[in-house]
Amino acid sequence: MEISYFDRASETANREAIAGRQLARLRTLLKELLASNSFYGRRLRGAGFTDARQLHCLEDFSSLPFTRKGELVEDQEAHPPFGTNLTFPLDRYIHLHQTSGTTGKPLRWLDTPESWDWWARCWAAVYCAAGVTPADRIFFAFSFGPFIGFWAAWAGCRKIGALAISGGAQDSRQRLKNLVQLQATVLCCTPSYALHLAEVARRENIEPERSAVEKIIVAGEPGGSVPGTKARIEEAWGARVYDHTGATEIGAHGMTCLGQCGVHLNEGEFLVEVIDPRAMKPSDEGELVITNLDRIGSPVLRYRTGDHVRINRDACGCGRTYARMEGGIIGRVDQMLIVRGVNIFPSSLESIVRSFPRVEEFRVIVDEIDAMDALRIVVEVAGENPGDVAGALEREAAHRLGLRIGVELSAEPLPRFEMKAARVVDRRAGAAQPHFIKGA
Repeated sequence: MEISYFDRASETANREAIAGRQLARLRTLLKELLASNSFYGRRLRGAGFTDARQLHCLEDFSSLPFTRKGELVEDQEAHPPFGTNLTFPLDRYIHLHQTSGTTGKPLRWLDTPESWDWWARCWAAVYCAAGVTPADRIFFAFSFGPFIGFWAAWAGCRKIGALAISGGAQDSRQRLKNLVQLQATVLCCTPSYALHLAEVARRENIEPERSAVEKIIVAGEPGGSVPGTKARIEEAWGARVYDHTGATEIGAHGMTCLGQCGVHLNEGEFLVEVIDPRAMKPSDEGELVITNLDRIGSPVLRYRTGDHVRINRDACGCGRTYARMEGGIIGRVDQMLIVRGVNIFPSSLESIVRSFPRVEEFRVIVDEIDAMDALRIVVEVAGENPGDVAGALEREAAHRLGLRIGVELSAEPLPRFEMKAARVVDRRAGAAQPHFIKGA
């Protein structure tokens, strides 16, 4: 296993060195924010923090308030169109993107030339962790709309010298044709779309496993770290899958190394915390809280991501000393399903469903029947005797979760997804209307 790094000194540093570098960059960031960022200037002074020199150690930083997405949304609504979380005048910014809006109102986000270069560095680290080199050709099966998606990944190609190939403004058939003809060696897309492309390839008599694709970097959903989904993609394409985590307002913070023992958090570019969301205290498992260290033009401080993670700080075989998320992002803290007292993350359901190769697509529906919660999985099954597959899936779900779950066959094809998949519908009382939960 030939291991490569984008910044070896940072990625293999000891904990003391990592903390020292983070502290120095935090002081620089806070000095800038106190001077000219209205949003964070107000928050910092409100917490009694008026001078970056008050930050003597990282423990001091934990006394500052958390940032929630809702606060940023409210700020943009009160100060349209971009809000007050801007450190520089508007003419300093060159990129505008927005969040997907799958969990609420979308956020608009601006980047300066410096922060866009920071994005590219973060993505370069993702590529190097997966063993991508200048010899690779990277195909982006992505529409290139306002959602940041793989825009920053495109910029990262330049950092490592790889050839970037756009799949924008193309349907799945066209993307497959170009991917094969141009001999792309790396595919970037969501896990759901990687499976959908393989499905389309079969219909078009294309064998994706015979293509030049050797690596698939997936993002936008937990699927890249869900064993069943990961295995399904790797089998379909004959390629290794590497999970990546990030967000428009945060940055590209997670990368999977060649050892594939979880998703490393890029502690060279981010300060990472994990808290128990109930006790609001540090924990090895709980909600991921992130501060980006070099996105000075539009940063987030102690940002509560809403992502549930389990942290492992043991040494990794790849040599990186960065903390790892075991199993990637397990699920959304606010989207965990509680069904008859059992806590279920959508990714757990996906792991079970994807262990059945003939299930091509699925949807999860939660109802309230006679004051009792009822969860069922609707499946689209290929081949003969689909009822046998549905029955086996029902038994496996009950065995793994200790909960009776109904499984039924869909009467029509279920939706496919290019962007973040939305497969869970919760119809129980308390929801004004059925709502979809991203990332299942």
